[in-house]
Amino acid sequence: MDISVAIIEDDREIRQLMTLLIDSSPGYTCQQSFNDCESALEVIRKDPPEVVLMDIDLPGMSGIEGVRLLKQQYPEIDFIMLTIKEDDDSIFDSLCAGASGYLLKDTPPATLLESIRVVYEGGAPMSAAIARRIVSSFRTAPDNPLSAREQEILRRLCEGDNYKVIADQLCISGHTVRAHIKNIYKKLHVTSRAEAVRKAINDKLI
Repeated sequence: MDISVAIIEDDREIRQLMTLLIDSSPGYTCQQSFNDCESALEVIRKDPPEVVLMDIDLPGMSGIEGVRLLKQQYPEIDFIMLTIKEDDDSIFDSLCAGASGYLLKDTPPATLLESIRVVYEGGAPMSAAIARRIVSSFRTAPDNPLSAREQEILRRLCEGDNYKVIADQLCISGHTVRAHIKNIYKKLHVTSRAEAVRKAINDKLI
């Protein structure tokens, strides 16, 4: 069975080339392609693909916000960011929004196709340069204010787990998870999950 793919990319030439590549490759089909997130949202809601290739810089809604909205409604869709942006904020905001992969637009066609299959099978494809940045950012700082348990919970927040999943995985109650997260917010001087994740990565706390 073919893997159904949607493309959200505002550069028409790139969009057409990716559509041709996917449709002409055995085992893949380009189900839809869009110029922006707004036009994609309605169609994808009616006929969700299995994988979405998403640009970040789009007219109107950004690709990161598009991933966030769609992932909340359709958690079974896998998203790969396909972009020219290599800055830490773009990378980690994309992953926190729900993207499972992050590739640069100079990714070779064969690698792009393989990455679609990898993410479909549960993997997290990354361009080599992106993977190195992530590994570097996750090296723990020596003066970490968090306890080992708080670091573990924060790491799971960064991976996108919700309170119930964290509680189940760590064999603790949801109330205990909330208490830990409250302490994490207090120690890091933040007020939201997104702020906590960004600070954890920027300050190498996990």
